Amino acid sequence: MTKVPKYWIKAKTYLSKKDKIMSRLIKNYQSPSETILTSRRDIFYSLCKSIIGQQISVVAANSVFLKFKKKCNNKINTKTVSKLTFSQLKSCGLSRQKVLGIKSLAKQIIDKSFNPKLISNMSDEQAIIYLSNLRQIGRWSAEMILLFTYNRSNIWPIQDIGLLRAISKNYKKNYLPPEKFVNTLKKRFSPYCSVATWYLWRSIDPEPIQY
Repeated sequence: MTKVPKYWIKAKTYLSKKDKIMSRLIKNYQSPSETILTSRRDIFYSLCKSIIGQQISVVAANSVFLKFKKKCNNKINTKTVSKLTFSQLKSCGLSRQKVLGIKSLAKQIIDKSFNPKLISNMSDEQAIIYLSNLRQIGRWSAEMILLFTYNRSNIWPIQDIGLLRAISKNYKKNYLPPEKFVNTLKKRFSPYCSVATWYLWRSIDPEPIQY
């Protein structure tokens, strides 16, 4: 894991001044028990975890991922995955589409038709489009990669059920919260939507998510 993102402390001060509810959430998760957004800086690992976690519960996703990790002999990289057969990957509990997505990802990184190094020089939206060209990777998965792997500061994943639940809970809105209100919060929290998202997530699930 890497160090705290450089913008984190500044973002907490900014958000606390902008929004009373966000100020309360930030205080609720202060040090020494505070958990913060960190990154593995390993996009293949993170993309595999993202694909595995699609459309299943967190508990189920963790179970499948542990089996996948064991099948890779704890070495989740393109070389290891490319050597595993379709059947071996499927035996981890992966669907056919997820196996094809993970195999395709490994192949594209190996043959350089997908180059993660390019992402650092892209805007958030450019990076989302680039990542979304990968098999089994949609906008939500791309946003999770930008947030967790690249620690981009202004990701506001409005397709994320957890974020929408947290907004409904903390701002006393019905679920789903009105799109106009969600967009108002985005403007209020920019350029630190990622940090706001993190604390909203903490309010419904104290156990931090990692990709």
